[in-house]
Amino acid sequence: MRHTYPITVAGLKRDLPICKVSDELYIGAFVVFGDAELTVACARELLKLVPADSYDYMLTAEAKGIPLIHEMARQSGAKKYILLRKGAKVYMPDPLHVEDQSITTAGTQKLYMGRDDADLIRGKRVLLVDDVISTGGSMQAMEALVNLAGGSVTGRIAVLAEGGAQNRNDIKYLAPLPVFNADGTVKG
Repeated sequence: MRHTYPITVAGLKRDLPICKVSDELYIGAFVVFGDAELTVACARELLKLVPADSYDYMLTAEAKGIPLIHEMARQSGAKKYILLRKGAKVYMPDPLHVEDQSITTAGTQKLYMGRDDADLIRGKRVLLVDDVISTGGSMQAMEALVNLAGGSVTGRIAVLAEGGAQNRNDIKYLAPLPVFNADGTVKG
């Protein structure tokens, strides 16, 4: 039997499948891919968390943040947002990179930013956007790349704050998400 966790976020109810990360840790899988209604609602509510004049660019890391930041840009009228990639691409001139440890990705991964995007955000204010913040590893990697490029992070937002991330005061989020035991109960 597969366990689910009911959650209401941005006014919409969803049942998140509970998935195994390790024998001791299970998480509620929040995936905006394919859920246009949820993506639009979350983007709208995230934009309300930060003043539009507090940042010059929004930035996220692939992959689950892509539809979210695209919709945020569409709704806010932003003409450009920055996407960090998990691998260097041929179209990225002289890419910068940092290492990242994510709870949902096995092992260490690298995040890349092309020199053109780095030049664009130098001296600019950047808003970091993510779907779920858990350990904070992805957010730290995004911030490290912004700093490496000479930009400054002026805000951090996520749809959900998972587990201990709910206690962070440097991140704004729409809803908390607990972590779980193997039987689907909330981990105490």
